Amino acid sequence: MPNESLDDTGTMGIIDQWESEVRSYVRSFPCVFDRAEGSRLWDEDGRCYIDFFSGAGALNYGHNHPLLKAPLLRYLERNGITHSLDMATRAKTEFLESFAEIVLEPRGLDFKVQFPGPTGTNAVESALKLARKITGRDSIVSFTNAFHGMTLGSLSVTGNAFKRRGAGVPLGNSACMPFDGYFGTDIDTVEYFDTLLLDQGSGVDLPAAVIVETIQAEGGVRVASSAWLRALAAACHRHDVLLIVDDVQVGCGRTGPFFSFERAGIQPDLVCLSKSLSGMGLPLAVTLIRPELDQWEPGEHNGTFRGHNPAFVTARAALESFWQDEDLSREVVAKGQHVHRFLTELAGKCGIARESVRGLGLIQGLDLENTGLTREVCRRAFESGLILESSGPESTVLKIMPPLLVDTATLEEGLHRLAASVIGALEAGSAETETHA
Repeated sequence: MPNESLDDTGTMGIIDQWESEVRSYVRSFPCVFDRAEGSRLWDEDGRCYIDFFSGAGALNYGHNHPLLKAPLLRYLERNGITHSLDMATRAKTEFLESFAEIVLEPRGLDFKVQFPGPTGTNAVESALKLARKITGRDSIVSFTNAFHGMTLGSLSVTGNAFKRRGAGVPLGNSACMPFDGYFGTDIDTVEYFDTLLLDQGSGVDLPAAVIVETIQAEGGVRVASSAWLRALAAACHRHDVLLIVDDVQVGCGRTGPFFSFERAGIQPDLVCLSKSLSGMGLPLAVTLIRPELDQWEPGEHNGTFRGHNPAFVTARAALESFWQDEDLSREVVAKGQHVHRFLTELAGKCGIARESVRGLGLIQGLDLENTGLTREVCRRAFESGLILESSGPESTVLKIMPPLLVDTATLEEGLHRLAASVIGALEAGSAETETHA
């Protein structure tokens, strides 16, 4: 949550004076960052911070990894193409070749690759647009607490009321269904969805597509079970509805496998990828399309920044450096299990329900069920030198997202700073309660 106490002098004063009030992360982390390496950042005063945020998932391999930085520097030094619209370049063809050979073919996935624009919301917009073109239907089904982006189409399938209000216009042609576990464990929400589609009196039109995050990162680290995802895919198939998986934040290995949906054994019709696809935080997004669904006319969906060649260079390097085998996947799963155990033990010590700990791989959450408490924990964490953010509709969930390559010592140090921040915030809250009693 934002920290409103910003320094009004020096470099930060420039931010205050000139940058729009819409800025947010600078309020949570009120310092001026200067450099970064691996899992750490340094501010302009030389203070070091452990990064448990990873650029909201855009830095899965950490900051400035040498295996990614070196080929980028070589590419720029030889005057490689930096901007090309969607013209053919050597950087693009080499990325496509590596993506097919390293990611798609070993997983038995057959997709055409669209470059819709530089960010995740561009990938979502193109997927929604193509689904409507293919099916001739207007409506898109999304889920409670979903987050798919900040442009109008992706906002229309986003659940957060605060973000939706920012659109300034009605957001239509979408229907919201309950996510896995929304009503508790006793109600099968896919069965509910399926029943509505079968009932001609339900008032729910047959949609063009369903869009889903397998883990709702911004929605509070809510994990859809593999069984639920398989049931959802089967329901979409029964009703001839396209299935779009938004893997923008939890793809590229965040949960262990390269794609977060691999654990469920499903094959979506369209997949949205961005954030860590470039490997270094450079803007790059793709929409993956089953070949028979690639029904675009040339230029029907275009944009100026569809081919960011420096990002192609680092994306290829990331694939060839980290995804030639399953070693990274196994490491992420193991680290994630360790973080989950640590958070569960912390919750037990603090009297927090075990069910408040949730996540897969290296996206883990601890729901404190109190916005003010969560804000205080994040503030204390920052003061201790830990970059940590919150999520969920009321920002009550601590979201732990270190780089996938974080070393054991740094991970442990960060976790203990987190624990100290949680315990300190709880103790301070208890003391305040006693004072006012």
